[in-house]
Amino acid sequence: MKKKTILGLVVMAGFASLLLLNFGDQVGGYMNFAEAGESGSRAHVVGKWVESEHFQYDPEMNRFTFMMTDSEGSVRQVVYRNTKPANFEDAESVVVEGKMAGDVFEAEHILVKCPSKYNDGRPPEAS
Repeated sequence: MKKKTILGLVVMAGFASLLLLNFGDQVGGYMNFAEAGESGSRAHVVGKWVESEHFQYDPEMNRFTFMMTDSEGSVRQVVYRNTKPANFEDAESVVVEGKMAGDVFEAEHILVKCPSKYNDGRPPEAS
């Protein structure tokens, strides 16, 4: 083999290794709270805010906390070290990304799924 070919392969292998090291365990995928706790890795958990348990925002600590139920019905406290997401109260569902820390889910990101502004509440017409 030519020296340029070998050098190119070494550079490509090094780049692939760096990608795997940096992004390999970024997010473990969609899980419930129990699976996220067992895996110990970052995960997405889909669920709903438990409205009977009021959320709280502490401006001094810049910390937003609320209770959330996952798809299996398990309820956990979610701690998000940032401000409350816009339209949080109107959310149909919530996706939190982060890790379990004991019985608390430490969220790094929160996505809220709000009702469509284009949906007037009527079922779609059959074609």
